Amino acid sequence: MTSARRVRFNFALDRAVALASELKRPLLILEALRCDYPWASDRFHSFVIDGMAANAAALEGRAVGYYPYIEPSPGAGRGLLAALADRACAVVTDWSPGFFLPRMAEAAARKVAVPLEAVDSNGIIPVAAHGRAFPTARGYRAFMQRTLKAHVRTVPAADPLDALGGAAAAEVPAEILARWPPASAAQLAGAPGSLAALPIDHTVGPVALRGGADAAGRRLAHFLAAGLDRYAEAHNQPGVDATSRLSPYLHFGHLSVHEIFSALMTRERWTTRRLGGGAAGAREGWWGVSPSAEMFLDQLLVWRELAFNGAAWTPDFETYASLPAWARQTLEAHLSDPRPHLYDLPTLEAAATDDEVWNAAQRQLVSDGWFHGYLRMLWGKKILEWSAHPAEALATMTHLMNRYSLDGRDPVGAASFAWVLGRYDRPWPERPVFGTVRCMTSASTRRKLKLAPYLERYGPPETRLF
Repeated sequence: MTSARRVRFNFALDRAVALASELKRPLLILEALRCDYPWASDRFHSFVIDGMAANAAALEGRAVGYYPYIEPSPGAGRGLLAALADRACAVVTDWSPGFFLPRMAEAAARKVAVPLEAVDSNGIIPVAAHGRAFPTARGYRAFMQRTLKAHVRTVPAADPLDALGGAAAAEVPAEILARWPPASAAQLAGAPGSLAALPIDHTVGPVALRGGADAAGRRLAHFLAAGLDRYAEAHNQPGVDATSRLSPYLHFGHLSVHEIFSALMTRERWTTRRLGGGAAGAREGWWGVSPSAEMFLDQLLVWRELAFNGAAWTPDFETYASLPAWARQTLEAHLSDPRPHLYDLPTLEAAATDDEVWNAAQRQLVSDGWFHGYLRMLWGKKILEWSAHPAEALATMTHLMNRYSLDGRDPVGAASFAWVLGRYDRPWPERPVFGTVRCMTSASTRRKLKLAPYLERYGPPETRLF
């Protein structure tokens, strides 16, 4: 398990179970956590380890071996997969186009002597079926509308391990366990001090939000019961709990898009017969569900899957050079425009700008490991306005999100940064600094949104009411 760290609704686990049954061999699940991934910290380690604990509990007594491994020092885990593969018929892993995961899968394939299969469980439509990069959300939406029926009925099993029946669980040889000791019960329980000896960033601490499939399921149930009905009218309001807040669980693979889709459409009593007949990329009226469900589906199945499309099909997707030519040209034409401020990274990281709204969003990011979706757009646009060059703005957004956000280091984050700089958008009326890239201001945000409760919650500590 690398990106789909769950035992439900997981195509990679489906495939592993099928191979184990076909070959009549026991199945072993390896879930490892490196200590030297970029931005490794107590925050991300804790969230992943929560997921490991949930998987260990879910697999207790099942016909499968489970091997959770937490790397104690850089390079300590080197050779573990190869040692296991020496005793295996095949290796199956997850596939994701973001972060360092594609390179890791390719390196693993070179190190093992048995077949290694990487399986896409990222979305409803497999990324390989996209065929090309889509430059706009409308274009991808039209593609989804044309092809959805061919994919929506292909669903991973809710409990893939049922197919193993009473097969014997795989046992890991003692010499492997001795060289690469599995995570202890104390580590999986998050015992105080269990992360202290690891060479990760201890200044970015855990947050209240817990990881794991159980926590993800509770959050999904809460959203469907208490947030969905208000989503269309209130999801842009930072002071209202109308967003799903599922992105951390999606990022770490603790929750599947298929499980979300199934639960949502069951609630909507939906069938494919309710789909609209057109495929022109219209945002409204196609799904045949409530307005709130339709808007949420556009975020989940268009904008999210468009980000995975970009990460897979656009070379160097996370770089400034990969942005549309028109966006780079207009931004660079305005490089000499006066900036209201040029804030350095420490000032931004400390939420010490002159912009109260931006500072509140940054404080939420640092304290909660997540921040509100609408304010993410404003947050990025202000960083662009306060940077000497758009490439610098991109580097700043990447660092701040990837260091603090539980859903950073992800194709969706990379697509969001790029949207700030013009990707997936169109030219707008020309403005200083931005050129024809869309501009957003804190003043306009204050006019559109009810920000008082949010600013009270995430204002400077000395001014907070709660």
